[in-house]
Amino acid sequence: MADTTGNTAASPVGEANSRPRKSSWRYIGPGIVVAATGVGAGDLVATLIAGSNFGYTLLWAAVVGCLVKISLAEAAGRWHLSTGRTLFDGWASLGRWTTYFFGVYAVIWGFVYGAAAMSSSALPLQALFPDVMDLQWWAIACGLVGLVFVWFNKYAVFEKVMTVLVGVMFVVTVYLAIRVTPNLPDAFAGLLPVLPDEKDSILNTLGLIGGVGGTITLAAYGYWVNAKGWTNTGWMKVMRLDNRVAYATTGIFVIAMLFVGAELLHSANVAIASGDKGLLQLSDILEAEYGAATAKFFLIGFFATSYTSLIGVWHGVSLMFADFVARFRGQGEQKGEEVASGTRERSWAFRAYLLWLTFPPIVLLFQGEPFRLIIIYGVLGAAFLPFLAGTLLRLLNSSRTPREWRNGPVSNAMLVIAGLLFLVLCVKQVWDQPWSEFF
Repeated sequence: MADTTGNTAASPVGEANSRPRKSSWRYIGPGIVVAATGVGAGDLVATLIAGSNFGYTLLWAAVVGCLVKISLAEAAGRWHLSTGRTLFDGWASLGRWTTYFFGVYAVIWGFVYGAAAMSSSALPLQALFPDVMDLQWWAIACGLVGLVFVWFNKYAVFEKVMTVLVGVMFVVTVYLAIRVTPNLPDAFAGLLPVLPDEKDSILNTLGLIGGVGGTITLAAYGYWVNAKGWTNTGWMKVMRLDNRVAYATTGIFVIAMLFVGAELLHSANVAIASGDKGLLQLSDILEAEYGAATAKFFLIGFFATSYTSLIGVWHGVSLMFADFVARFRGQGEQKGEEVASGTRERSWAFRAYLLWLTFPPIVLLFQGEPFRLIIIYGVLGAAFLPFLAGTLLRLLNSSRTPREWRNGPVSNAMLVIAGLLFLVLCVKQVWDQPWSEFF
């Protein structure tokens, strides 16, 4: 049997090793990691604001968002397991343009995201310990701890820590949802696909669907599947169960925060700011309504939410970058077994990208974020999910994928819906950028 911890190399793909494993909860792991990484503080704020503005009306959109992301992550995992090749190896087979896109994306996105992730993790720590040090130093400490943790630990330890932090996130969000006493009849009514009457309600709805957990982390899912030791089709049923657990978990986080927004903010007509600082405002509201203990409990959950995204990206995107570098340097077909063996985590490219995520962004913490860089970052970020959906459609409907594991009608429909959804959001993101100030 292939190793399920990611500590040793998986056996070569063959008939004996491809026998189906029975779906079992004891194998669950990569799904927890992708759920934790994909749901950041920004996602929770967006859901809170949706609940604050529209009550339970858009609950159905949050559910649809989870279903869309299930299809994308499942497709990425299916490519890795059915072909034995990594996703970047598949992208490279579509032409060199994919290499250029990913290279530019990884460098610019990583630079800006590093600063954002460190700041997001620092906010709740500074609120919990206001007299210890300034926000920038908390942010640097979070980045350095994440760097050291990912540098010296392999996937098995990484997964365990992520699972603990997810447990904290789960307890906090569910506790808050119960604490605000949701109106269950209204919540069930919110499962009906109805649009609010407000202006731009369609775009707001699409934004909520598209924002439910994950961007590049959806592509990283296949790498975490391999790092777990799953490298062939025998793990397909296990992977699919794992993926469903991932987005069921994501759905619970999102729905719980929508309940909080609907009951605590919408009913009192209270508005909060967009971005991570909106969660600090929520902490103040919780303290006024339920006491300091509840507010501090929430801040602990806020930190767990932010920090899982930080170390998840530090690990997952570094794995992808290491694979990108290996392919770019002409090392031939990139196989999932190389990820499973742990060689990617020990490579200089993996560690170089870790350093890139940690040290250069520190400049942004002290000097603010360069205007032009933020515009490029926003456009690249918006373009990634249409790129992912479109390339997965191409890969999984071609001879690159064994016939048995190619897309069926449902998979194709979901990927087309995902691609169109994210294309619309990408166009909106590009349109909303202040291009006149760029030049």
